[in-house]
Amino acid sequence: QVQLVESGGGLVQAGGSLRLSCAASGRTGSNYHMGWFRQAPGKEREFLAVISWSSGRTYYSDSVKGRFTISRDNAKNTVYLQMNSLKPEDTAGYSCAARRIITTLFGTSPEQYNYWGQGTQVTVSS
Repeated sequence: QVQLVESGGGLVQAGGSLRLSCAASGRTGSNYHMGWFRQAPGKEREFLAVISWSSGRTYYSDSVKGRFTISRDNAKNTVYLQMNSLKPEDTAGYSCAARRIITTLFGTSPEQYNYWGQGTQVTVSS
């Protein structure tokens, strides 16, 4: 089992920045890919970014590429999502997720992930 706890959400003005954290505990390690997703009211859950615990290799959705950066601190068992140039349309609940590695290919669908955090709300005001 893997437990994930997100933090760092809040209210920010358009153009501002936030850094989300996802602390992992339990049976963590290099056998996982860690992803960030978001879901706005009335919309489907959207993939944002993913990182490999072991190599640090990353992949981003086109909607956030260049504005968001995913990173990890292996010593702290924590994954981060640095969000810059935030827009009102970035307002959503943000969740991190862990996927047991069965292939080197990254997963971008929520169904491909095994464990989820409770989420943290990000609200961007115009």
